[in-house]
This record gives sequence, structure tokens and C-alpha cells, in this order.
Amino acid sequence: MTKANYIVMTALIVALGGLLMGFDASVISGVVKFIEPEFNLTSLEIGWSVSSLTLTATLAMLLAGPLSDRYGRRLVLRYAAILYAISAIASALAPTFWFLVVARMIGGFGVGASLILAPMYIAEIAPPKIRGRMVSFNQLNIVIGISLAFFTNYLILKYGTSDAGWAKTLMLGEYQWRWMLGLETLPAVLYFLGLFFVPKSPRWLIMKGELDQAKKVMSQFNSEEQVKQDLEAIQQSIEKDKSKKKESFAELLNPTLRLVLTIGIVVSVLQQITGINSVFFYAPMIFEQSGIGTDASFVQAILVGLVNLAFTVLAILFIDKLGRKPLLIFGVAGIVICMFILAYGFNSATYTLPKDSLTELVDAESKLKLESLSEITYTDDTGFKAAIVDAIGKEKATEYSAALITAAIKMNPTLILAGIIGFVASFAISIGPVMWVLFSELFPNWIRGIAISFVGLINSAVSFIVQLVFPWELEVLGSATTFLIYGIFALLGLVFIIKVVPETKGKSLEELEEMLVSK
Repeated sequence: MTKANYIVMTALIVALGGLLMGFDASVISGVVKFIEPEFNLTSLEIGWSVSSLTLTATLAMLLAGPLSDRYGRRLVLRYAAILYAISAIASALAPTFWFLVVARMIGGFGVGASLILAPMYIAEIAPPKIRGRMVSFNQLNIVIGISLAFFTNYLILKYGTSDAGWAKTLMLGEYQWRWMLGLETLPAVLYFLGLFFVPKSPRWLIMKGELDQAKKVMSQFNSEEQVKQDLEAIQQSIEKDKSKKKESFAELLNPTLRLVLTIGIVVSVLQQITGINSVFFYAPMIFEQSGIGTDASFVQAILVGLVNLAFTVLAILFIDKLGRKPLLIFGVAGIVICMFILAYGFNSATYTLPKDSLTELVDAESKLKLESLSEITYTDDTGFKAAIVDAIGKEKATEYSAALITAAIKMNPTLILAGIIGFVASFAISIGPVMWVLFSELFPNWIRGIAISFVGLINSAVSFIVQLVFPWELEVLGSATTFLIYGIFALLGLVFIIKVVPETKGKSLEELEEMLVSK
């Protein structure tokens, strides 16, 4: 095997953590529709079912960097794989809502660790000229995992209502959401086994004084001359930083880190505050709001996953050619435009219940209660949904929501689909993969683990809040206002990128330290 192929193979194995993260986080999008009526959940409880994983992922990001600095990137990733498997099995068997939440939170520890450590490890083994592409493998696997979750959710939904003998034997119809969650066990086991075939991080080995072992690992990825140069550069960097206090979050207050930390914090917030996980984790719910129905909403969720995958591949192809900053500017500008399109699309919708169709949509008792609403045209989704709840109660409203919205809404669903697809494409070619590449490059060796954990924690905390409140936002603020808020945040982020974020393409980690960390 050539050195180049070995780098790619190693990066792909480590990046399987991203696939698990993407699958684990997005599979809940198909589960929500089933657990909401089964456990009689409120909008905030729905938010908890989705965001609970991110809550513990946030804590794991705080711990993953320091733990990896002490015990090694590879070992911590192995434990993350174990947590993924435990979470998948426990989630599938959950007898109550809160048991499910706890099971999801266990998986969150694996998500946080792999999200931080996989790109860090890859950045530490990859040569500068291909580092962007290699680190982007992690984001690529995340979106493959997202697409896989959407696809398997749809297949389980489809075959769960079919007459196929094998589907009945597996009881897909009775346990649809449990199968959706339990499937993750298989890739988790494969990830655990695959990590036995990757070496320890050479930069971590040098930090621990194991120079011979580090040189042996580096020789698998680079020429002898390049290994010698890299060893000298890394040793000089570590020697220079010996006087600095290591493995302390207080060191993040060091004035020399002000610029890189500011960039890291703003970019980490921007990636989530524009609503990407609202789209990924609630895709069927969003599409149902546009009136296309349940089955079509699952199909369109698959389309979202495929677009995400395709544009992430484009980002990988261009990130080392065009650079990080051009992709960020182009993509975030696209996010601004698409969010404003979505806000306009939902704001222009009207809702009128067709009286002659109520018999086909709801039971007889609910039909009588809803007939008085059939002469009223609502100009916003919040007023329409509130009227439905007042008429037939929350439980019935939840059961019939998708059918009633589909029958009542008058809008352009193609515009909504275009806005969502454009948003996902813009995110996937820019701040999705570029953020993690920047994180792996911005921070100096002596503080990288802690710094990435810190900005990753902020990223995850914002993600948790966005996921938690999204169902509440749809219920209280409405779809149009929710997407308008996301668009305004994206516009502010675009201004920051243009004015502050530097280009890091083609430079070694040690060169970037000289350039970005003030003395």
C-alpha cells in the first residue's frame, strides 16, 4: 500500500466516528413522529428527545480534548464507539420517554468525543497539502451518516406498512421507531474494530516523549526527508511551549490566543445558530408544515441528505484549491438568501379547512368540532394550529396534524423545498466542513486539545439550544419568523467572516501558529 493510500485509509477509518455521529443525531428525525403520540409529548419534550444527545455531547467535548492529551486520541475514540453501541441498544428497548432520553444521552458522550477527536487526529497525521481534504472526510462521513439515517428511516416506514413476510417477522410495523434507533449498533461495532488498525497520533507521541515510535508512525505517511523536517518543527514548537502551563482551560485566557479564540467562538456559534440541525433533525416535520404529507416528507428528507452529501464532496474537492475563506463567504451568503426565501414562503401561506374533506381526514367526533373552522382562513400557521388544538384537544390535534395541514394549506411547497435544499447545499460546501478544518488548524500544539474542546463545547451548546427550542418556535413564533431569525444570524456571521477570518490553506500547523498567535 502506498503512503498516500495509507493516509486515506487511516483517515476514513477514524472518520467513521463522523458517520456514527451523523446517523445518531439525525435518526431521531423519523422517530419523533412515532414517540410524540406514544408518549403524549409536549413541544418541549419533543425538543428534549432530539436535543438530549447534544447536551451530553457538549459535556464530552469539554472532556475529550484533555483526556485525549493524556491517554491518546485513538483510545478515547474506542471508548466512544462502545458508548454508541450501548446507546443504540438501550434506545431501541426504551420502555418510557425518560429512559429513551437517558439512552440518547449516553450516545451523546460518544458523539462529543468523536466530533472533537476525529478531525484532530486526522489533522495531526495529514501533510499540509492534503490536510483540508483529509479532515473533511470527517464531515463527509457525518453527512453520509445523516443520509443513511434518512434513508433507513424511510425504508422502515415503507416496509413497516407492507405485506413482506420478513418485515412482519421482524415486526417493523409494530416497532418502527425502535428499529430506526437500534440499527446504529452495527456501525458502532465496526468502528470499534476498525480503530485497531490505525496508529497512535505522531504529534501526541512526541508530546509524550516517544520519539522513536512517532518517527515510525510518521514514516508510514511521509518521505524520510519530510519526517525529519516535521519532527524538528514539532519538537521546536513543543520546546518553545514548555514554559506554558498545559492542560488548563485557564490558558485559553492567554492574550496571545485572543484572535484565534475569537474566530473559533464566532464560527462555532455561527455554524449552529443558522439552524442546520433544525433542518437535519426535524426535516420530516418541516416538510409536513408545507403540506406535502407524511410519506412525501420522509422522501424529501432523503433528498436533503443526498444534497448534503453531494455538496460536502464538492467542499472536499475545492477546500485545498480555493481555500477556506472563499468557501465560507460563498456558502454563508447562500444560507442568508435561502433563509429569507423560507421566511417569505411560509409567511405567504394561508390555511382553510375544506369542509367536504373532513370526513376523510378525522374521526366523526373531531369532524363535528372542526366544522366551525372550515369557513375561516388563517394567514399564519400558529393561529391555524392553535385553533385546531382548541377545537379537538392536543392529543387529537397531534394525531391529525399532518393530514389537516396538507388539506388546509395554500402555498408553494416547491419554494420551501428549494429553500431547504439551497440552505443545505450552502452549508455543506462551506461552514459545515470548513469549521472543523479551521479548528484543527487555528490553535497551537500546546493548547490544541483544550481549545478545540472549548469551541466544540460552545458549538454543541448552541446546537442543543437550537434543537430544544425549535418545536416550541414553530408552535409559538411560527415557521416564517423562525427562519427569518436564522437568516439574520447568518447575515451577521457573513460580515464577520469577510472582515476577520484568515486564510489557512497550504500552511503547516507550526507556520499557522507563528502567523496567528501573537507573541
